[in-house]
Amino acid sequence: MCSPFGWAILTWSLVTLVTLLGLLISPLLSCGNLCTTLILSLWSSYFHVNQLLSVKSLQLTEKCKNLQSDLNSLFNRTKRQKEDDYLQIITDIQNCPWKRQAEEYENFRAKLTSCCDAIQNFVVSQNNTPVGTNMSYEVESKRTIPIGENIFHMLPASQPFVEYPYNQCAVVGNGGILNNSLCGAEIDKFDFVFRCNIPPTNGNVSKDVGSKTNLVTINPSIIMLKYQNLKKKAEFLQDIATYGDAFLLLPAFSYRANTGPSLKVYHTLRESKARQKVLFFHPKYLKQLGLFWRTKGVDAYRLSTGLMIASVAVEMCENVKLYGFWPFSKTVENTPVSHHYYDNQLPKRGFHKMPKEYSQFLHLHMKGIIKLQFGKCET
Repeated sequence: MCSPFGWAILTWSLVTLVTLLGLLISPLLSCGNLCTTLILSLWSSYFHVNQLLSVKSLQLTEKCKNLQSDLNSLFNRTKRQKEDDYLQIITDIQNCPWKRQAEEYENFRAKLTSCCDAIQNFVVSQNNTPVGTNMSYEVESKRTIPIGENIFHMLPASQPFVEYPYNQCAVVGNGGILNNSLCGAEIDKFDFVFRCNIPPTNGNVSKDVGSKTNLVTINPSIIMLKYQNLKKKAEFLQDIATYGDAFLLLPAFSYRANTGPSLKVYHTLRESKARQKVLFFHPKYLKQLGLFWRTKGVDAYRLSTGLMIASVAVEMCENVKLYGFWPFSKTVENTPVSHHYYDNQLPKRGFHKMPKEYSQFLHLHMKGIIKLQFGKCET
């Protein structure tokens, strides 16, 4: 398969050849041997260019096929992987044409559904968690919380995503790679947009990250630290107002310490008659999802929110594109990149396995299951 650049050159060659032949055929009889020589020369040039393009196309195809094994070798190294090794592979991946592979997509989605079934289980609902359930926490699995009437009535009757499956979905990470990307307009065209950890989307950043939001996660630590356990309620309500009528998703039952702040968010929104609706991650779903990715080599203490949401998106959507996922300190052009597009605060060391998670995204990209946006968007 030719690269897009190769096809452009080939098309140009054909058009040029046909045009020149049209111009030359009419005076051919009077021109004699000179015109015959010129036409033969043009034919020779065309076939030479075509041969070169065919060779380059075969070389590119072979190189793209080998990238999977190159990435596997890097992923399976016992020593710590070097950032530059990843960046070299990403540079090569960017030069490979991407096409959605329907069979690969369906196979991967079937595996996720068999393991975890996001459609039925990724949020706690009245349907999957009846009154009287003794729910185990995701991480502190020996601890349980009884689901009484008070919590039960906070839950949606069933999964709330009425337009499932969505056709085009964007999962927007918070990587500094989004700065100056001009991806905002492209992101806002998607049918469903997922975001992580209530990032800023209004003002000048919207040109890079977009503003449309259908679901956004909230880490309870943000509620505790940034909003002082909602003592800064007005600031919190002002910030989430930018998300319109999006779902706010919290891991209320991952740790016992998460439950109080998460339930407080629910009550605050209800009392304030805010437009957003609160959902809670199901701890059993997150546990099963963690086991699923562990079989793929992601042995983190806990999955990142980005990998959780990308996994949900594959089950909920027909096409998934990822923006703002970039765990490296620089671009492939060696330009420094902040950790987030809004700050440079690094995650806890050893808590997530970002390069290993990103390797999984690269594998899915190369298989035509999801598409990764690596840099600037076309405008």
